[in-house]
Amino acid sequence: MKYRYALLALLFLCCKPNPQSQEPTETEIQTAVDNLLREMSLSEKIGQMSQYSQPTIASGPERNPQKSDMYHDMIREGKIGSFLWTWTSEITRELQEIAVNESRLGIPLLFAVDIIHGYKTIFPIPLGEAASWDLDAIEQSARIAAIEATAAGIHWTFAPMVDIARDSRWGRIAEGAGEDPYLGSEIARARVKGFQGNSLYEKNTMLACAKHMAAYGAAEGGRDYNTTDMSDRVLREIYLPPFKAAIDAGVATIMSAFNELNGIPATGNRYLLTEILRQEWGFDGLVVSDWTSINEMVIHGAAADDAEAAELAMLAGVDMDMMGDLYQSHLHHLVQSGRISETQIDQSVRHILTLKHKLGLFKDPFRYCDAEREQHVVFHPDHLLAARDIAAKSIVLLKNRTRTLPLEPRMAKIAVIGPLADNHKELNGTWAATGEADRSVTLLEGITSAVSKETEVLYEKGCDILSDDRSGIDRAVQLAQQADAIVLNVGESADMSGEAKSRADLDLPGVQLDLVKALAATQKPLVVVLTNGRALAIPEVDELADAILETWFLGTQTGHAISDVLFGKVNPSGKLPVTFPRHVGQIPLYYNHKNTGRPDLGNGDYTSKYLDIDNEPLYPFGFGLSYTTFEYADLKLDKQTLPMKDTLNITVKIRNSGNRKGRETVQLYIRDVAARAIGRPVKELKRFAQIDLAPGEEKIVGFSLNAKDFSFYRHDNRFAPEPGLIKIMVGGNSKNVLETTCTLLSGV
Repeated sequence: MKYRYALLALLFLCCKPNPQSQEPTETEIQTAVDNLLREMSLSEKIGQMSQYSQPTIASGPERNPQKSDMYHDMIREGKIGSFLWTWTSEITRELQEIAVNESRLGIPLLFAVDIIHGYKTIFPIPLGEAASWDLDAIEQSARIAAIEATAAGIHWTFAPMVDIARDSRWGRIAEGAGEDPYLGSEIARARVKGFQGNSLYEKNTMLACAKHMAAYGAAEGGRDYNTTDMSDRVLREIYLPPFKAAIDAGVATIMSAFNELNGIPATGNRYLLTEILRQEWGFDGLVVSDWTSINEMVIHGAAADDAEAAELAMLAGVDMDMMGDLYQSHLHHLVQSGRISETQIDQSVRHILTLKHKLGLFKDPFRYCDAEREQHVVFHPDHLLAARDIAAKSIVLLKNRTRTLPLEPRMAKIAVIGPLADNHKELNGTWAATGEADRSVTLLEGITSAVSKETEVLYEKGCDILSDDRSGIDRAVQLAQQADAIVLNVGESADMSGEAKSRADLDLPGVQLDLVKALAATQKPLVVVLTNGRALAIPEVDELADAILETWFLGTQTGHAISDVLFGKVNPSGKLPVTFPRHVGQIPLYYNHKNTGRPDLGNGDYTSKYLDIDNEPLYPFGFGLSYTTFEYADLKLDKQTLPMKDTLNITVKIRNSGNRKGRETVQLYIRDVAARAIGRPVKELKRFAQIDLAPGEEKIVGFSLNAKDFSFYRHDNRFAPEPGLIKIMVGGNSKNVLETTCTLLSGV
């Protein structure tokens, strides 16, 4: 015991706090890490590279499950460096006490949890937040999540998920920012900044983790964990940019993916995790595997056995084994046999220890285990207000025939119907395990609190989410016939999206569409509120409903946020981050596609089209209505020819032509018309800006583009622009745009 404390005292002498902030410098940290590495046995080093989950909680198949007391013994022996799915100040303190006071070197543990969209105060699912296009709000959401989680002893979140997804059948589309690499990159930056703040040394900031490296969102058939295969150009232009943006924002950790990419499992892919990530991009943080993804390389057929899988992961650049137990079981022998060098082990351990120092855990291992702060910050009123605001901003108005919305809060009777209308269990959505469902406000509760005292709120479930039972539909119709308007809440259950929740059918599940049809037949104003974790194919709902609100899974303040929009307290401003198809047969469907040599222009046979359905989506990327209207005019460029060294300045006039104050997200797209041997997408989002306008008010919105914005991976694989004609397009969504052109000149 005396030896351990003497050693730690020696290490701290080499890591004197900065007199300005008490935060150790990079040099001080590296000196302390070097000194500790010299004291560590190989077994203790491997222990730092091994992460385990609490035995009662799992987010994947459990390998070699351990009892709690066995984990305690492993901590004492220095064989565990990190736990996941471990939270509350009490539990984390208990485990940290063992690590610091009962292991030989007293190295503190890292505690990690998937804090995807909130700790206790649950915010909209990430796909929903992306629909706000509000980077400040998204950053604030992550900041609040970090404030609450760190008070409960959590140091590390496995977020943001930055996978681009063009296939809504894939359940994990709910965790990301949708289909566009530019929007996804901007949101990745915002979320990293929110989680990590200005310094990891602050007690209310935490390690962020950009996942899953890489191309996991392109799983074949939209089936989770499935293979991906693509050109390097597509990988670099579509799927890698959000990872690079996260790294530029200072993300501390990266997680490898489950899928194989071009034949090589991502967890054993040196090209991804070393050549691109570390050598090309200069990332010097920690790389962690996904849950047992090292083990799964054997099942992929890329490794003969577990030992070879551990070797492949190490050689690829994976520093920490999540729940696989393979580093613990095989690295010692791999070093002894010369297949892995101890220098490689040291480099991985260095990444881990450096982050523990940056978090201040060597100075105070219990600084995050703060029961008093936990009690104060969890569900803080300011956090609930922020959750309500962000949830309202995430709602997308998809349809509003004859200005059905907003509703009048003083109407005599309103019918609230649907399997999700008073369903606390589903509102937090996927990946909200630390949340409390009973704290979430249902739509029925929100409406009841929003309407006047004279308004009678009628409620009927109508049907279940998945059941084929139609017996409640007649009761719902009878109730609806008494009302002045119907608010119908339909969609998916929380466990129908997220990891391992792929769907082959994107329609409303169960008999919910029958409920929609029956209520539409009453001829009462019908407002459909969608609760779901992906883009759905709902052409019949679009035809039958008078108004449609896409609300995703909004979390703790669901009912209040939806009611704020329903009754006009908030003017909806959300825009779709993902394309909504007419039919699942159109999938994958995304706005930034390329033309074929025979695009469908409505001019007859032998063009690229379906025989039985329109090519066009039901709702395009970037789409979202408002209770007011916006007019776009006077799209201007400051030059018609652009030398590559120059900046192109673009302006457009936006006018609120309606009678309500509203927020508009102005979107700028480009198209390289002839890119010399490489066909370019028909549109690419390059900038966006949000403006608030009073009725009749107009503003000039300006954007600037430079050579990097026109660059792509050319036929010679260089990332650079090509001279030629460029289309510049600006509008309120990816379909309805103003358009002009400029010419990019060759040379400088």
